[in-house]
Amino acid sequence: MHLDNDINLRLTRARAGRFAPVLYPGALFLSALLLFAIQPMFTKMVLPRIGGAAAVWSIAMIFFQTALLLGYAYAHLLSRTLSLALSALVHIGLLAVAATTLPIGIAHGFETAPQAGLEFWLLALFATSIGLPFVALAASAPLLQHWFAASGHPHAANPYLLYAASNLGSFVALMTYPFIVEPLSTLHTQILTWSFGYVLLIMLIAVAAVIVARTDKPSIGTPDPAKVAAPTMAERGMWTVFAAIPAGLVVAVTAAISADLAAAPFLWVLPLSLYLLTFVAIFRDRAWVTHGRVLSLVPFAAVALTATGSAVIRPFLSVLLAVHLVSFVVLALACHGELYRRRPEPARLTEFYLWTSFGGVIGGIFAGLIAPHVFNGIAEYPILILAALLAMPGTFAGGPGRFLRQSGSGLVLATLAATLIWLRVRVPANAVLPIEIGLILLPGAMVLVRRQPAWFFGLAVLAFVTACLDPAFPRIEQVRSFYGVHRVVEDNTGQFRLLMHGTTLHGAERVRIADGTPLTGRPEPTTYYYFGGPIGDAIAASRAAQGRLGRVAVVGLGTGSLACHRQDGETWTFFELDPHVDRIARDPTLFRFFSTCGSDMRVVLGDARLTLAASPDRYDLIVLDAFSSDAIPVHLLTREAFIGYLSRLTAHGVIVLHISNRYMALWRPAAAIGIAEGLVAYGKGPLPTDTVDDELRVPAEVVVFARDVRDLGDLPARPGWRLLDPDSRVAPWTDDYADIRGAILDRMLRR
Repeated sequence: MHLDNDINLRLTRARAGRFAPVLYPGALFLSALLLFAIQPMFTKMVLPRIGGAAAVWSIAMIFFQTALLLGYAYAHLLSRTLSLALSALVHIGLLAVAATTLPIGIAHGFETAPQAGLEFWLLALFATSIGLPFVALAASAPLLQHWFAASGHPHAANPYLLYAASNLGSFVALMTYPFIVEPLSTLHTQILTWSFGYVLLIMLIAVAAVIVARTDKPSIGTPDPAKVAAPTMAERGMWTVFAAIPAGLVVAVTAAISADLAAAPFLWVLPLSLYLLTFVAIFRDRAWVTHGRVLSLVPFAAVALTATGSAVIRPFLSVLLAVHLVSFVVLALACHGELYRRRPEPARLTEFYLWTSFGGVIGGIFAGLIAPHVFNGIAEYPILILAALLAMPGTFAGGPGRFLRQSGSGLVLATLAATLIWLRVRVPANAVLPIEIGLILLPGAMVLVRRQPAWFFGLAVLAFVTACLDPAFPRIEQVRSFYGVHRVVEDNTGQFRLLMHGTTLHGAERVRIADGTPLTGRPEPTTYYYFGGPIGDAIAASRAAQGRLGRVAVVGLGTGSLACHRQDGETWTFFELDPHVDRIARDPTLFRFFSTCGSDMRVVLGDARLTLAASPDRYDLIVLDAFSSDAIPVHLLTREAFIGYLSRLTAHGVIVLHISNRYMALWRPAAAIGIAEGLVAYGKGPLPTDTVDDELRVPAEVVVFARDVRDLGDLPARPGWRLLDPDSRVAPWTDDYADIRGAILDRMLRR
């Protein structure tokens, strides 16, 4: 009888095994696809509530990592305490309960973001809105792999192979969203499609649960967890460390790209996508690249990052982006390779996932929550890179003495490089280039001589300490907020003081003349805001057409340059998102525009779409100056936003839209908005002869809107201004649809 039961069990397993190669990878792929498709999709829904800040993505990453930890803990609990059949039944029940929250949307009570505690408000928003379905999806992957281990399939002894299928689904979701899903479908369509996929996943998991229930005994050759030696705390600690470093680097490299290159949403998913791809490449019997080869590349990645602070490299944004991403991939591959090398037996895989997800939470919290409040720059990036170097095998081989000796050699190199940097500030301009090349070649030459991780630890200390010294732009003040890193610097002539947000210039003031004598009196606007420029022309023409400007609303404060365009008798109100920008603009020791020209002007803090709509006043002129950053707040350029602006505009009022942007051409979306709302739209861009002159006057791209062309006065007749003809192929942006990719491609084609 016992023999018959055993034969029946083997036959059942054999029949189930026929479906396993399709069912389990398919369910895992779909589960991961849904899990990571919801991340950019829901984050896009949240962005308008918080001003479009890149930090929203960092906080979203922390939530997703924490939810993964909860999902893995739940899966580990089920696998250790319940039978396979009962655990499958419980999980189906959780998925069904989570399905009652569909379709996904922002939970009630989160309509307006607070001025303080934004990070925790966002975490609460994510948890309340999508917490339950996300945790249920997160638990599906380890449970499916645990069930596969008991399925009797020939590959059941190594369920880590399915980990690659899961991460491939994640990678596909993240890479298709910004380039296919978002440009071709509305947010409403995306939500409905995601809900359909979720129901399909429940059906697949239900089939897997039926198979599990029919084979509810440990598979032959699959060890019982109780009979497998428990991992030591040291092993668990290393799992946590090797998971925490790349998880933190995902957030840190995203912040670095946002600060140094472009805070554009289409770039935010690249680090996470590459992070997941490293799992696909490593978590398999035959890795795409051997672990030994990856470890040999780690020093080169560290040295490559030292070059990112060089003035020779920094102007080449595509090169900088490549260095950041390639170096990140190498470090992530090294850490994940160590993680895979230290993996436990399949019977312990849910515990393995639990500790690795815990490491992900630790890394995310450090980079996304702790670092922004502790550091005034992106210091977490070099710290995590140093941690990766220290964690590599062989770093402490030979004992602490050898490590310190080799690190000391690296610090000798640091002294030499610091000397070169000191010379860089003091030599004539024609001698700067050889010094910059020397700063790049010096660490590169050392790679060919010594490759020990300890040596490169010393080298990395050099790289990131010297990177903080930027003699080309002497730093006066630097502050970091939820919305990014703001630096007040002076140019290398000492004549101009600039406000930088990452690499974007947000205004400048001339503080000295050529001989170094400080300027006094009323400051004159520079950069985009100079008198006689497109923005100045639009303000002056609107004033002349209406006779006078009673009330003016300006969205975006910057250095306060536009305050000096106000004339007597006019009431100007600025709407600013970041309290730190308000403080900088008001401080006369930094910039004098506001204190000299508009100390009585009111500044309303908060997202302008909400605060302007809530204003009881109506304005003769609304200036929208929030789009010159690399990451534009898309929600301020939608039809719904313009309906709000028009409700606050007087009958003959004018809207001035500043759309200068390095990475996106916004002419066609702006024209589409104008025609959709029945407005006339004129625009002016840089002429072929326009350049940045000695007074730091920068050519601008500006669009003006009015209900009647007569409200624009003589502006349409002025040189360079033209009527914008809408392109029928470009739909106006809405809260439900915005083609960011099209704007980026348009900018590339216009160059």
